[in-house]
Amino acid sequence: MAHLRLGDIAPDFTAETTEGNISFHDWLGDQWGIIYSHPADFTPVCTTELGRTAQLKDEFDKRHVKVIALSVDPLKDHHEWIKDINETQNTTVNFPIIADSDRKVAELYDMIHPNASEKATVRSVFIVGPDKKIKLTLTYPASTGRNFDELLRVIDSLQLTANKKLATPADWKPGQDAIISPSVSDEEAKEQFPKYKAIKSYLRTTPTEK
Repeated sequence: MAHLRLGDIAPDFTAETTEGNISFHDWLGDQWGIIYSHPADFTPVCTTELGRTAQLKDEFDKRHVKVIALSVDPLKDHHEWIKDINETQNTTVNFPIIADSDRKVAELYDMIHPNASEKATVRSVFIVGPDKKIKLTLTYPASTGRNFDELLRVIDSLQLTANKKLATPADWKPGQDAIISPSVSDEEAKEQFPKYKAIKSYLRTTPTEK
């Protein structure tokens, strides 16, 4: 069973989904992606999570992020569950849900943790970059719904720092100051980040745009 780490290539797979058969890497194309799992269809926390994902489509779109969900229930159940999600969450599910009845994808991504449940997937989250590499992993227990504000915040940080020698401090939000990488010399910092501020020799900040 795979134990995926940051920087690993996200495993490719083909799967049946509520929007037809997909090949994951081809489906992702050159965009960012989130693949996340749910313990089961027709469960209350999952219903709110998938509803929230649908409500945030514009936020994901403007960040060039594609989202795909997974549970080990069959496609027929997914389609019936979507009706409930749309009704109870006042939205329209607008992303694919993988029907992983044979648990092939769940096992590829180590989404089943036997000490938590031998059958159901835990609440795993993987953020995948355009280079198909894993940029973030998060695992929540079945009893705790995910914080989608945090997922968007992480994506903003990842995209800010992907091509600049920057990092983001604790509780950072878009528009707040970022931290200049220690690998950047003061001379380079003056050129690349003319508004930077040196708090300590190893702690230098620079404004960012929201």
